[in-house]
Amino acid sequence: MSVNKAILMGNVGKDPEVKYFDNDVAVATFSLATNDRGYKTKDGQEIPERTEWHNIVAWRKLAKLAESYIRKGTPIYVEGKIRSRSYDDQSGAKRYITEIFADTIQLLGRKPQDNEQGFPPIEPHTSGTTVIQPITEDNYIPGVNDVEDDLPF
Repeated sequence: MSVNKAILMGNVGKDPEVKYFDNDVAVATFSLATNDRGYKTKDGQEIPERTEWHNIVAWRKLAKLAESYIRKGTPIYVEGKIRSRSYDDQSGAKRYITEIFADTIQLLGRKPQDNEQGFPPIEPHTSGTTVIQPITEDNYIPGVNDVEDDLPF
């Protein structure tokens, strides 16, 4: 038995790049930044904040929804599978890349106030993959959905 699952929560580093294939299948790719907070050790040594960058790949309706709702700086939650691959660059050198193939993407942000819509409604689908979910009163998680505006870019 094995498990291949990544869970990430961070800020999108660039607008998604979306490509469409002949049969209207879409794929979106974008980067996601996650931060490990800096701290001070017991002996007074300062350990700086560290940012990790992740390559996210979303397919089909999830890609189309990412195209519509995700922009640089958007705070999101992603669940997916870790995939590694290699390719030869223009000079012929072998390059390796690790990507997260998203199964779930949830938009994060502040809780909608009274008389506010929050994020636009998103049509559910039945492909078995979870799609972007707007924050509502029903799925608001205090502390998780509250994102401060301290983006590193």
